[in-house]
Amino acid sequence: MNNDITSVAPPKGKPKWLRVKLPTGKKYTELRGLVDKYNLHTICTSGSCPNMGECWSEGTATFMILGNICTRSCGFCGVKTGRPETIDWEEPEKVARSIKLMNIKHAVITSVDRDDILDGGSIIWAETIQAIRRMNPDTTLETLIPDFQGKTNNIDRIIAVKPEVVSHNMETVKRLTREVRIQAKYEQSLQVLNYLKENGINRTKSGIMLGLGEKEEEVIQTLSDLRSVNLDIVTIGQYLQPSKKHLPVKEFITPDQFKKYEEIGLKMGFRHVESGALVRSSYKAQKHLT
Repeated sequence: MNNDITSVAPPKGKPKWLRVKLPTGKKYTELRGLVDKYNLHTICTSGSCPNMGECWSEGTATFMILGNICTRSCGFCGVKTGRPETIDWEEPEKVARSIKLMNIKHAVITSVDRDDILDGGSIIWAETIQAIRRMNPDTTLETLIPDFQGKTNNIDRIIAVKPEVVSHNMETVKRLTREVRIQAKYEQSLQVLNYLKENGINRTKSGIMLGLGEKEEEVIQTLSDLRSVNLDIVTIGQYLQPSKKHLPVKEFITPDQFKKYEEIGLKMGFRHVESGALVRSSYKAQKHLT
């Protein structure tokens, strides 16, 4: 197999199992109206997530903080790369208000990478969680954090505010990390997840994308590596190319193969394994509290 993932033409046409139903239902319609009326920013809408209707119906939504420009240039990600905007210190309150307006039961918070500032954005992260707690005391939280360049003093700020779930995505297998994540390191991500677990985070979580040229044995090795740091929850989904500038899809993984990875993961001892073509990081996030 050619290991140069940038040189292979993507498969022609999406398979039938990647077809997405349009979101419907009373709860979805209500939330869509609120998002539009108050100009609320969710990853669900800006990322055109295929599971938006399902998650919103269950009272779950995902919010991105620290702007929409990332300091990293990952080959898979549709977020803009460049010089980020100035920190908005009112953002924690804005996010908390959005969650209250939408009556969100379980909020997932994520962010761009902010390697341009010493704290990596961890101060805004902590203040956002605290603001959500004050304004929405019954809302549970999952934080999908960057690696903070492995700096434990920044990770400690997340640990101190005690989200119910802390997630950090591996994204791909070790061999493809340099091409897919570019500025990130496979071992460093494992160390971050291990540090979280060893320092009191009850539920840790990670996610990987398939279809970038990885081999089955590499996926299984990645799952094994994640279990070696006592990870609780893993999500496995299909990579879809955001634009022609991004890495091409090399393969569409079949539902049977996703099911196989789910069974392997559960046998390894993960508490939850979400494995399917349309699975994304926050898919069935509220279920992961149990």
